[in-house]
Amino acid sequence: MKKINAMKSKLYKIETVIDLINDGQLLALAGDEKVLQNLPKGNWIAGTIPYFMGEEKGLFSQELIFVNQLSNISDEFLIKEYDVTNIENIAEDSYENGFTMIIVPPFQEIHKEFALKSKEIEGMYDNPVFGWVAGMDLNSEDVPKTFNGITGKSNNDKAIAVHVKLPEDKVARLEIVNIFKQDINGIEIKPLEDGFEISDCLVNGERTNFAKYISDNNIDIKSPLTTSYSGAIINVSFKNIDTENNKVDLYAPVFKDSVYRLSIPVNNYAADFEKNIPKIDTSVEFACNCILNYLYGELEGKRIENFTGPITFGEIAYTLINQTMVYLVIE
Repeated sequence: MKKINAMKSKLYKIETVIDLINDGQLLALAGDEKVLQNLPKGNWIAGTIPYFMGEEKGLFSQELIFVNQLSNISDEFLIKEYDVTNIENIAEDSYENGFTMIIVPPFQEIHKEFALKSKEIEGMYDNPVFGWVAGMDLNSEDVPKTFNGITGKSNNDKAIAVHVKLPEDKVARLEIVNIFKQDINGIEIKPLEDGFEISDCLVNGERTNFAKYISDNNIDIKSPLTTSYSGAIINVSFKNIDTENNKVDLYAPVFKDSVYRLSIPVNNYAADFEKNIPKIDTSVEFACNCILNYLYGELEGKRIENFTGPITFGEIAYTLINQTMVYLVIE
């Protein structure tokens, strides 16, 4: 593979992306299906999304493609598709020293399987496994898809991943930025089952229908549920309160062995992200943020300094999380 000057992770016109692909570069891409479907075969993976955090502002575009150039990190890699039959092998397929980037289509069996089972996959935490959930224009009926650049084909029911090997003197570090804080003085919520919905649960130890509780107490569902996992606060976002069927639908799963709390509402999303981002002495190789933060925080037209990337339908940092910024640095 020919090495070219490192390019910034940012939005590019399709002509530039085609040149990079034809040059043999290894790329992770994000863009609308209308532009991705016109790319030539090559060493790339992609997911559909038309929302981005650009260098100057958050924006919607169906013409530009966000590019993470991976060629200057390494020239040893494996691109592979995953579904429910082989997702348990994702850690086994990775290099001894490296990272795995995965893009998952939403609301499909692979999405549910990965979200529910990722914590149980042997070796999952040996190397960074990160990525995002594909999406589409919210004002359309488009179907979110992933793309395998090797075959040139897209799928709405398979995940696509690239495993990248790092040189011995380099290491990948995966971090999250969560601007939401637990309401530690509020209620404790304990699900009775694992899954993407909650019907009855224990609220402060009492069996309660969660949809009715939220409705009766006028709880703002723009702020996610939170739980503590290995010292980090993990978000699970509300999708819908279905009072007719007495259930709460979620964008990520809850687990019956975890305790959840409501989170404290955020007033200024862009400012809070910048305030919570640590000083980084090296360049960020990848970053993504959540579509709900983009919408609720009105990030279109606003800038988050030093962080560019797709605005996604879910973020992956070893497992599926919501309303969180995920980023990777190589040191």
